Amino acid sequence: MSDALAGLDAIHWAALEHAYGTATDVPGLLRDLYRPGKAVDAVDELFSNVHHQGGGVYSAAPPALPYVLRAAADPAVEPVVRRELLEFVGALAYAANTSPSRFVTRTWPVAWDRAVTDLLPLLDDPATAPRIAVADTLAEAHHRADEVIAALRARWTVEREREARIRLIAAVGSLVPHADARRDGSLDWLRQLVHDADPAIRLATVQALRRALPGQDDGEDTYARTVSEVLFGSDPATWSPGGRSIKTTAVWALGLLGDDHAGRVEATVRLLAHPDPSVRAGALQAAAEMLGRRRSAVPLLLPAVARLLSDADRDPEPDNRLFAARVLGMCGHAARPWADSLADMVTDEGEPFLPAQTHAIWALSRLGDARCVPPLVRRLSGERLGFAYNSSHSDGWWTYDLSLTETAEGLGAHAELLLPALRARLATASTLDERRALCRILQSWGEAAAPAIPELIALLDTDSAVWALDALAAIGPAAARAAPMQRLRALLDAPPEGQSFAPRALALAYGRLTGDRDPALTLLLPRLGEPYGQYNPAILLGELGPAGAPYVDRLRELLPAHREGWLPLCVSEALWRITGRADEIVPVLVRAVAPFTESGGAYRAVIETVRLLGEIGPPAAPAEPFLKAFLDADERPVRHGTWRSVPEDDELCAAARTALRAITGSGPR
Repeated sequence: MSDALAGLDAIHWAALEHAYGTATDVPGLLRDLYRPGKAVDAVDELFSNVHHQGGGVYSAAPPALPYVLRAAADPAVEPVVRRELLEFVGALAYAANTSPSRFVTRTWPVAWDRAVTDLLPLLDDPATAPRIAVADTLAEAHHRADEVIAALRARWTVEREREARIRLIAAVGSLVPHADARRDGSLDWLRQLVHDADPAIRLATVQALRRALPGQDDGEDTYARTVSEVLFGSDPATWSPGGRSIKTTAVWALGLLGDDHAGRVEATVRLLAHPDPSVRAGALQAAAEMLGRRRSAVPLLLPAVARLLSDADRDPEPDNRLFAARVLGMCGHAARPWADSLADMVTDEGEPFLPAQTHAIWALSRLGDARCVPPLVRRLSGERLGFAYNSSHSDGWWTYDLSLTETAEGLGAHAELLLPALRARLATASTLDERRALCRILQSWGEAAAPAIPELIALLDTDSAVWALDALAAIGPAAARAAPMQRLRALLDAPPEGQSFAPRALALAYGRLTGDRDPALTLLLPRLGEPYGQYNPAILLGELGPAGAPYVDRLRELLPAHREGWLPLCVSEALWRITGRADEIVPVLVRAVAPFTESGGAYRAVIETVRLLGEIGPPAAPAEPFLKAFLDADERPVRHGTWRSVPEDDELCAAARTALRAITGSGPR
């Protein structure tokens, strides 16, 4: 160990940096790699401090690299630690290859080149775990691609471990675009492996060819034919390239079809009927991804997804029924043909798995189907609610608990049936999260929530005062007549502690409820120009209407400050509501939405901007081609890869249709 750490203390670590400041802790962590009780934690801390979240390479990385590699090559170090050290090196190399050069310390290239020389012998390490990790790490050695490819392929001839063989294939595929002398030979080698007897090898080779020839299909239907032969001609247990579940492997394999949308849809439909429930689970996730990305996938995939709602006879695990209900709910009104199947799930004799039933209730609420109301009343009245009090905006397709607020906020027409249970629950709610969620539901219902005024007033002396006052303001005149004014003024003077947003939120809601805008003006005007937040001062000025005329010049100064986002929307709306002039704001609004017709990724501010264009009407005519582009797109112009993709796209389309009708006097239905 002493030789492995030679020269460690001669390095001026205090002059080097990592993610958390000076690198004085690095030598101690490097020593701990040789201490069995501390090695695992030391690797984790090195990863956290020196690599952090990627995006660059800190100055502490190059001098640490030789010591990390010595530990990774030492058979006395635990194999799991050795593998993690090699993954750490690979993560640094990937960050260096993908980050802007200004974020990569200038000493990295020399250190990485020396590291590659030290890594190559580890391809023959007796332990499997380091061999696997070193192949992944060497895939980042772009500057020595030919040499590394030769070593990887030499190792292939003697490698017997399946996962290690697959990682060698993947590494060659990653290096081919950077190779010269070995490019064509390596492509021929990969093309031969496509016909290997091992299904996992075949799939891994398709992935390697995609990396080697980005954006190309290597011959006529090579990828589609290979993936199809594996998925429909072999046992699912043989598909995995190592460590992956059947479900995850099915999703990955379908993804290998790339931009072959028709092929992906066809294969997914077939896998949705596969006899293995784990395969069907993977096909469901793949279907969700495609539905969230392309509108044209809906009529092709949704019928096959809907058939899994009644999968109980074939599938002892109910998660597929839950996921199918989630997909139908995500797709909203497109799922109307299967409303009866969803309704059957929410009866007392229906779906026995409570989470799946919860998803069916939510799906019916997305359809505006009244059959979701009785089971929701039962949930509100019972001990097992089954819904979350908070909303999740996470990417991915994990089935987190659905939001009670998002399930019930569109059911204002059924408030009479829901209010008794909701009021009783609000009166006994024991947490801030629960009270906040229930208040938000009442706020969304507006006047229909008036019977709950007593419960809302009772919350004004609690940590839920902000949301209670928002709901009272939304209810309107009936709440204004009932609200205790002295109590409200006292609340403005002494808002709940620990809620930094409370003074602004309370002042805004107080003005909406009482008509007295002075407290909000005093508090918010100094913050005019802040780009974010639902309490943007420009919103208040817009609510003043013509009375906001004294602030027009300040708003006009802000108009060119941002090209997209909330500020141009809030400032433009305020100017329009104050002056009635559309000519000065329509170009700003069009400029804010136009890029998203080509690049996609539209978010809430874009949707609200489209709604404002519709409210402006004919003077917003310059927006017409962009609104049509939103509607004509097949790839949804919103963020992909999330359960919110379709709902947000639905909102965007509805806003665009409304705007076009308002602008032209007619428009697409």
